[in-house]
Amino acid sequence: MSDTTTTAVTGRINGREQTLQIDNADLLLDVLRDLGLRGAKPSCEMEVCGACTVQLDGLPVSACTTLAAEIDGRDVETIEHLDADGTLHPVQEAFLRHSALQCGFCTPGMVMTAKALLEQDPDPSREDVVHWLEGSICRCTGYATIIDAVLDAAEVMRRAR
Repeated sequence: MSDTTTTAVTGRINGREQTLQIDNADLLLDVLRDLGLRGAKPSCEMEVCGACTVQLDGLPVSACTTLAAEIDGRDVETIEHLDADGTLHPVQEAFLRHSALQCGFCTPGMVMTAKALLEQDPDPSREDVVHWLEGSICRCTGYATIIDAVLDAAEVMRRAR
């Protein structure tokens, strides 16, 4: 007899409704990676570094500490969905323009956090960007180019409206 209980959950993952059979203790990060969505990275496993950030109903969450059962009836978006039509999201384009990445390990989480910020506040201040990115750690580039990229993406997105 197993100590684990399984549950069926149905959520929209990257715009596609999916029903998954999960163990109640499964973490969202593990389920996403099992589905082949490897943009969110396992790193600290303590909700500290931001490398595993995805959006749940439009808000950034740490997939390493979010139970997979929490996606039932909800929308999950990962970095893989941002260029689903073959076009980079303005935040991704701005990261490239500003050379706001080096190894790329933290980049998916940073991009997903920045996207959530810009969806909630299309005209953030530099301080707002710094605040939103507090939970994202980059060991390679430093933060100046990342902050500049987010502010640039905000401008591009405002002009496109």
